Amino acid sequence: MTQSVVVQVGQCGNQVGCRFWDLALREHAAVNKKGIYDEALSSFFRNVDTRAVGHKIYGCQYRENIVEKLRKTAEHCDCLQCFFIIHSMGGGTGSGLGTFVLNLLEEEFPEVYRFVTSVYPSGEDDVITSPYNSVLAMKELNEHADCVLPIENESLFEIVNKIHQMINSGKLGSTVKQNSLLTSSAGSAKTLQEKPFDAMNNIVANLLLHLTSSARFEGSLNMDLNEISMNLVPFPRLHYLVSSLTPLYTLADVNVPSRRLDQMFSDAFSRDHQLIQADPKHSLYLACALLVRGNVQVSDLRRNIERLKPSLHFVSWNQEGWKTGLCSVPPVGHSHSLLALANNTCIKPTFIELKDRFMKLYKKKAHLHHYLQIDGMEQSCFSEAISSLSDLIEEYNELDATKDGPRIDPSRLKIAV
Repeated sequence: MTQSVVVQVGQCGNQVGCRFWDLALREHAAVNKKGIYDEALSSFFRNVDTRAVGHKIYGCQYRENIVEKLRKTAEHCDCLQCFFIIHSMGGGTGSGLGTFVLNLLEEEFPEVYRFVTSVYPSGEDDVITSPYNSVLAMKELNEHADCVLPIENESLFEIVNKIHQMINSGKLGSTVKQNSLLTSSAGSAKTLQEKPFDAMNNIVANLLLHLTSSARFEGSLNMDLNEISMNLVPFPRLHYLVSSLTPLYTLADVNVPSRRLDQMFSDAFSRDHQLIQADPKHSLYLACALLVRGNVQVSDLRRNIERLKPSLHFVSWNQEGWKTGLCSVPPVGHSHSLLALANNTCIKPTFIELKDRFMKLYKKKAHLHHYLQIDGMEQSCFSEAISSLSDLIEEYNELDATKDGPRIDPSRLKIAV
């Protein structure tokens, strides 16, 4: 039984982490009726509290304290497999200290995988310097993360609204419960006028629940976290995985018709279910993973991959780039669910938009003096960061240039297991 450690940094990281712990405990309570500390719970995580701000000053100032907490937590693990870092890119704490901790983890635990869940700011972000913070953080993610799962606030907000509209319209009939466990906290209704941050954070928490389900529960085809990195990251810097969750609502019935199950797979590749503003179906896939929970068979996986594959564009040298996982325990309130992780060039527009927002400020040197007052922060840090981001965008451009080339259709479908 492997273990993972979750490191929550900044306001956003801690809010998402709180929702993750709450939902994870609900899952274990639903399965473990007697409340016994079982093997599934022994793989559980210990929360690491890192109170500090920024990369250059407070990261260095509290370095030894942070390292000590990480080491003590790691000592409780019999087989430490992965670190999860949850942070935002726009704020100073999440971006600065979050990437500082990422560097620490690589130094102190170089053999342990580092998965980063990064919440990217929207164009209407209320932190005016968020483009600076985000691009500076991107350089660190490029160099020190094994996998990054980008999340966009705007996408989360749209998904929450979509769930409310689907339920309130009554179009889904009696098969849908009134409260979606993907978004609801304690059954309290949120008005659409206010930003439902708890509901948005729940979606990210559910992403983490899916990622860790194989380590916490049994399954006929469980997937280790290291297998995600090994199978989905063909090049070191191209480790950004676009994620989607489906279904978005809670089904009331347990006996699932195959048609509805097939729709779940179709939805995972649609634009509406992506956790960033992207359309992977019309972009180029380097690889794709499907992590399924609940009453789903391997034959269901194979059938749907065969059905969907002709409509998806894969790189010519990895036409069979699928990785699949099956966990027998579904999320609470669901009979089945699916997390899709795609290494796909559709992430490129997000990076281009971030670069454009950065350059609007940087060309005028606006707000730059706030950063240059900090010891160790020089203007070269900014030029190196934007150069790193530009290089990353160019790597995706080179891949996209091959999209319209001849497609190689393998004579036989192969699924990595």
